[in-house]
Amino acid sequence: MRTATLLLALVVVVVAAPAWADFEAGVEAHERGDYATALKEFRPLAEQGDATAQFNLGLMYEEGEGVPQDDTEALRWYRKAAEQGYASAQLNLGSMYDGGRGVPQDDTEAARWYRLAAEQGNVIAQFNLGNKYRSGKGVAQDDHEAIRWYRRAAEQGHAGGETNLGFMYAKGQGVPQDDKEAVRWYRLAAVQGLAEAQNNLGQMYRRGEGVPQDYK
Repeated sequence: MRTATLLLALVVVVVAAPAWADFEAGVEAHERGDYATALKEFRPLAEQGDATAQFNLGLMYEEGEGVPQDDTEALRWYRKAAEQGYASAQLNLGSMYDGGRGVPQDDTEAARWYRLAAEQGNVIAQFNLGNKYRSGKGVAQDDHEAIRWYRRAAEQGHAGGETNLGFMYAKGQGVPQDDKEAVRWYRLAAVQGLAEAQNNLGQMYRRGEGVPQDYK
């Protein structure tokens, strides 16, 4: 029998479009799979210091789109954009440190970059930072901080944040134990189709915790 689970995930974000119109050709080329043209457009702007172009170039190296897959090059371009405060690049740089891709694995550095992105409102970074506090990897273990970041992600509708916030309420970790709150957050994630939340919500109905017992 499956028991309630705490969701752990790292997500790589998609290519973003830069501000000026003359770069739209590169974005459109990428969308139709013409990576050579996309690289031709992205690289000059990246080399001139445009953070969005740097991020997009990093993503293409990470995915091996039009270039040999190269985590070291991806990391280099993500770092350039992240150091300019580009939140998506900060997230992906954190992910590279988290997974030890292109750089030695380093939970502390991962948490540092996640925090910078999370403070800008990046929902995936908020979720990942919550996981760091929950596990005590790269930061001092702190359920209250985990709750804070899960809540910020959940309030933006992030299904993983909703699931993990529900889990914390169900277990009374970082908050007073509250089955009704657990059910509420599980339900929000479950309707988005997240299997872990659907399983956890089913377990609550099976046991009659926070809802009337119902085997149907």
